[in-house]
Amino acid sequence: MSEVRADDMGPWLAPEQLEFVRRKVPMVYVDLVPVLLEPDGALSKVGLLLRNPREGGLWRTVVSGRVLLGETIRTAISRHIEKDLGPMALPRIPASPQPFTVNEYFPVPRTGSGVSYHDPRQHAVSLAYIVPIDGDARAQEDALQLIWLTPSEALDPVIQGDMISGHGPLVRAAISHLGGI
Repeated sequence: MSEVRADDMGPWLAPEQLEFVRRKVPMVYVDLVPVLLEPDGALSKVGLLLRNPREGGLWRTVVSGRVLLGETIRTAISRHIEKDLGPMALPRIPASPQPFTVNEYFPVPRTGSGVSYHDPRQHAVSLAYIVPIDGDARAQEDALQLIWLTPSEALDPVIQGDMISGHGPLVRAAISHLGGI
Protein backbone atom coordinates (compact mmCIF):
# COMPACT_ATOMS: atom_id res chain seq x y z
CA MET A 1 0.00 0.00 0.00
CA SER A 2 1.24 3.46 -0.77
CA GLU A 3 1.74 5.78 2.15
CA VAL A 4 -0.25 9.01 2.35
CA ARG A 5 1.12 11.76 4.56
CA ALA A 6 -1.35 13.46 6.91
CA ASP A 7 -0.59 16.86 5.39
CA ASP A 8 -1.46 15.49 1.91
CA MET A 9 -4.85 13.98 2.68
CA GLY A 10 -5.80 15.07 6.20
CA PRO A 11 -7.69 12.26 7.94
CA TRP A 12 -8.51 10.46 4.64
CA LEU A 13 -6.98 7.19 3.55
CA ALA A 14 -5.67 6.53 0.08
CA PRO A 15 -8.24 4.53 -1.95
CA GLU A 16 -6.29 1.26 -1.70
CA GLN A 17 -5.86 1.76 2.07
CA LEU A 18 -9.59 2.41 2.50
CA GLU A 19 -10.47 -0.77 0.58
CA PHE A 20 -8.10 -2.76 2.80
CA VAL A 21 -9.59 -1.34 6.00
CA ARG A 22 -13.17 -1.89 4.75
CA ARG A 23 -12.39 -5.60 4.31
CA LYS A 24 -11.02 -5.87 7.86
CA VAL A 25 -13.11 -3.72 10.25
CA PRO A 26 -16.59 -2.13 10.38
CA MET A 27 -16.66 1.54 9.39
CA VAL A 28 -18.57 4.17 11.42
CA TYR A 29 -21.10 6.29 9.52
CA VAL A 30 -23.85 8.80 10.19
CA ASP A 31 -27.18 8.55 8.35
CA LEU A 32 -29.04 11.87 8.43
CA VAL A 33 -32.73 12.32 7.64
CA PRO A 34 -33.30 16.03 6.94
CA VAL A 35 -36.75 17.26 7.95
CA LEU A 36 -38.82 20.42 7.96
CA LEU A 37 -40.88 20.94 11.11
CA GLU A 38 -44.03 22.96 11.73
CA PRO A 39 -43.78 25.75 14.38
CA ASP A 40 -45.34 23.33 16.90
CA GLY A 41 -42.63 20.72 16.17
CA ALA A 42 -44.82 18.45 14.04
CA LEU A 43 -43.21 16.82 11.01
CA SER A 44 -43.99 18.70 7.79
CA LYS A 45 -41.58 17.33 5.14
CA VAL A 46 -38.77 14.81 4.71
CA GLY A 47 -35.81 15.62 2.46
CA LEU A 48 -34.48 13.00 0.05
CA LEU A 49 -31.54 13.27 -2.31
CA LEU A 50 -31.39 11.91 -5.84
CA ARG A 51 -27.98 10.42 -6.59
CA ASN A 52 -26.26 8.62 -9.42
CA PRO A 53 -24.11 6.07 -7.57
CA ARG A 54 -20.94 4.51 -8.96
CA GLU A 55 -22.88 1.31 -9.64
CA GLY A 56 -25.18 3.19 -12.04
CA GLY A 57 -28.87 4.09 -11.97
CA LEU A 58 -30.63 6.82 -10.03
CA TRP A 59 -31.46 6.33 -6.36
CA ARG A 60 -33.11 8.26 -3.55
CA THR A 61 -31.01 8.49 -0.40
CA VAL A 62 -30.68 10.29 2.88
CA VAL A 63 -27.55 12.28 3.72
CA SER A 64 -24.91 9.78 4.76
CA GLY A 65 -21.17 9.53 5.27
CA ARG A 66 -18.22 8.36 7.31
CA VAL A 67 -17.05 9.72 10.62
CA LEU A 68 -13.40 10.74 10.26
CA LEU A 69 -10.60 9.91 12.66
CA GLY A 70 -10.62 12.46 15.50
CA GLU A 71 -13.92 13.97 14.39
CA THR A 72 -16.83 14.38 16.80
CA ILE A 73 -20.24 13.02 15.78
CA ARG A 74 -21.61 16.57 15.87
CA THR A 75 -18.90 17.75 13.47
CA ALA A 76 -19.51 14.77 11.14
CA ILE A 77 -23.23 15.62 11.03
CA SER A 78 -22.49 19.27 10.22
CA ARG A 79 -19.91 18.37 7.57
CA HIS A 80 -22.18 15.92 5.73
CA ILE A 81 -25.21 18.24 5.85
CA GLU A 82 -23.12 21.10 4.44
CA LYS A 83 -21.54 18.83 1.79
CA ASP A 84 -24.92 17.54 0.54
CA LEU A 85 -27.34 20.38 1.35
CA GLY A 86 -25.10 23.45 1.25
CA PRO A 87 -23.78 26.00 3.73
CA MET A 88 -27.14 27.77 4.01
CA ALA A 89 -29.09 24.65 5.13
CA LEU A 90 -28.75 25.73 8.78
CA PRO A 91 -29.21 22.32 10.43
CA ARG A 92 -30.44 22.22 14.02
CA ILE A 93 -27.95 19.90 15.72
CA PRO A 94 -28.14 19.43 19.50
CA ALA A 95 -25.00 20.05 21.55
CA SER A 96 -24.89 16.37 22.51
CA PRO A 97 -26.51 14.46 19.65
CA GLN A 98 -28.10 11.11 20.40
CA PRO A 99 -29.08 8.86 17.46
CA PHE A 100 -32.72 7.88 17.11
CA THR A 101 -31.53 4.44 15.96
CA VAL A 102 -28.37 2.49 15.11
CA ASN A 103 -28.11 0.36 11.97
CA GLU A 104 -25.65 -2.18 10.65
CA TYR A 105 -24.90 -2.43 6.94
CA PHE A 106 -23.56 -5.74 5.65
CA PRO A 107 -21.68 -6.47 2.41
CA VAL A 108 -23.97 -9.44 1.71
CA PRO A 109 -27.74 -8.85 1.95
CA ARG A 110 -29.34 -10.66 4.86
CA THR A 111 -32.75 -12.23 4.56
CA GLY A 112 -35.23 -13.30 7.18
CA SER A 113 -33.99 -10.87 9.84
CA GLY A 114 -36.38 -7.99 9.21
CA VAL A 115 -34.89 -4.86 7.68
CA SER A 116 -31.89 -5.52 5.45
CA TYR A 117 -29.30 -2.76 5.41
CA HIS A 118 -26.85 -3.48 2.63
CA ASP A 119 -23.60 -1.87 1.49
CA PRO A 120 -21.69 -4.08 -0.95
CA ARG A 121 -18.41 -2.33 -0.09
CA GLN A 122 -18.24 -3.06 3.62
CA HIS A 123 -19.61 -3.85 7.03
CA ALA A 124 -20.60 -0.52 8.58
CA VAL A 125 -22.27 0.70 11.74
CA SER A 126 -24.41 3.79 11.24
CA LEU A 127 -25.70 6.20 13.84
CA ALA A 128 -28.97 7.60 12.45
CA TYR A 129 -30.17 11.13 13.20
CA ILE A 130 -33.18 13.22 12.33
CA VAL A 131 -31.91 16.72 11.49
CA PRO A 132 -34.33 19.66 11.34
CA ILE A 133 -33.33 22.11 8.61
CA ASP A 134 -34.05 25.82 9.17
CA GLY A 135 -32.35 27.38 6.15
CA ASP A 136 -32.19 27.16 2.38
CA ALA A 137 -31.08 23.60 1.57
CA ARG A 138 -30.07 22.72 -1.99
CA ALA A 139 -28.49 19.63 -3.52
CA GLN A 140 -24.69 19.96 -3.62
CA GLU A 141 -21.66 18.05 -4.90
CA ASP A 142 -22.68 14.58 -6.15
CA ALA A 143 -26.36 14.95 -5.16
CA LEU A 144 -28.41 15.72 -8.28
CA GLN A 145 -31.61 16.88 -6.58
CA LEU A 146 -33.16 17.49 -3.17
CA ILE A 147 -36.91 16.93 -2.88
CA TRP A 148 -39.09 17.64 0.12
CA LEU A 149 -41.92 15.15 0.56
CA THR A 150 -44.78 14.92 3.02
CA PRO A 151 -44.60 11.86 5.25
CA SER A 152 -47.26 10.07 3.18
CA GLU A 153 -45.39 10.87 -0.06
CA ALA A 154 -42.11 9.60 1.44
CA LEU A 155 -43.85 6.36 2.44
CA ASP A 156 -45.30 5.77 -1.04
CA PRO A 157 -44.15 2.34 -2.28
CA VAL A 158 -42.72 3.85 -5.48
CA ILE A 159 -40.54 6.32 -3.52
CA GLN A 160 -39.59 3.62 -1.01
CA GLY A 161 -38.59 1.38 -3.93
CA ASP A 162 -36.29 4.10 -5.28
CA MET A 163 -34.21 4.11 -2.08
CA ILE A 164 -31.06 2.03 -1.72
CA SER A 165 -29.16 0.35 1.11
CA GLY A 166 -32.09 0.22 3.53
CA HIS A 167 -32.74 3.96 3.37
CA GLY A 168 -36.45 3.30 2.75
CA PRO A 169 -36.95 1.56 6.12
CA LEU A 170 -34.73 4.19 7.74
CA VAL A 171 -36.98 7.01 6.45
CA ARG A 172 -40.04 5.05 7.62
CA ALA A 173 -38.47 4.70 11.09
CA ALA A 174 -37.67 8.44 11.21
CA ILE A 175 -41.23 9.36 10.26
CA SER A 176 -42.57 6.96 12.88
CA HIS A 177 -40.17 8.34 15.49
CA LEU A 178 -41.59 11.82 14.88
CA GLY A 179 -45.18 10.57 15.11
CA GLY A 180 -45.82 10.87 11.37
CA ILE A 181 -47.23 7.35 10.96
